[in-house]
Amino acid sequence: MTAYVFPGQGSQFPGMGKDLYDADSNARIWFEHANDLLGFNLTNVMFNGSEADLKQTNVTQPAIFLHSVVKAKVMGDAFQPNMVAGHSLGEFSALVAAGAMEFGDGMKLVAARANAMQKACELQPSTMAAILGMEDAKVEEICKTIPGVVVPANYNCPGQLVISGTVEAVNAACEALKAAGAKRALVLPVGGAFHSPLMEPARAELATAIQFTPIVNPRCAIYQNVDARPHTEPARIKANLIAQLTAPVRWTQTMQNMLTDGAAKVVEVGPGNVLQGLFKKVSKEVETVAG
Repeated sequence: MTAYVFPGQGSQFPGMGKDLYDADSNARIWFEHANDLLGFNLTNVMFNGSEADLKQTNVTQPAIFLHSVVKAKVMGDAFQPNMVAGHSLGEFSALVAAGAMEFGDGMKLVAARANAMQKACELQPSTMAAILGMEDAKVEEICKTIPGVVVPANYNCPGQLVISGTVEAVNAACEALKAAGAKRALVLPVGGAFHSPLMEPARAELATAIQFTPIVNPRCAIYQNVDARPHTEPARIKANLIAQLTAPVRWTQTMQNMLTDGAAKVVEVGPGNVLQGLFKKVSKEVETVAG
């Protein structure tokens, strides 16, 4: 069975998508459609912008979504997923690629999500940190002892967990985790505490938009971030999408469940190859390729 997976924030790079735009007339139509939907020239930033330009949340999220979805669309009949999943933002790309959501609706939601998250970030100084070389349960346990808000946010692979919260609490957690034996505790250059309770204003803002967005049964199951389980029922998919902003990304568990359910080949669709590397850390046997 083949799993198609879609990356999240952090996979962007200057020039992303230009090869697709130049090589495929259908791809050009989707890129220009995105510019019209957003009301600004996203493709110009993608093709010509600097790394700093691409790191702006209102650019990063639509850019990765657009790149990923167009890649899936230009595959045509070769896009034959038995299951799909996306890391954080990538869940929206996966839903559109799997036919659960229209492209235009997905792009509008991603833009709304980016803006809501940016606003939430500005309410309180907050950040994230990667914790390497420590068991998940130990990280969870230590985070609970730290005053303030700091929680596990991204379960990326065994031995790699990202925590999220206020600047003070994340820094305190990093010191405690290093003292307890973590190989590294590295504060990340991000705008805020994604996938933590500090994103509650964004979750509330986005909930209404998601509820009113048409979602239908996808062509195959989507393994969603909040519970790492396969879903096809539109109401459940919506509820999980809403919960996603304040809940951890259970990517380690998602990969394990996809492999257990028969995924023998994993195709990463979008910029970068981060997800291929994470799958290889879970299973040496699985075949991983770029879409």
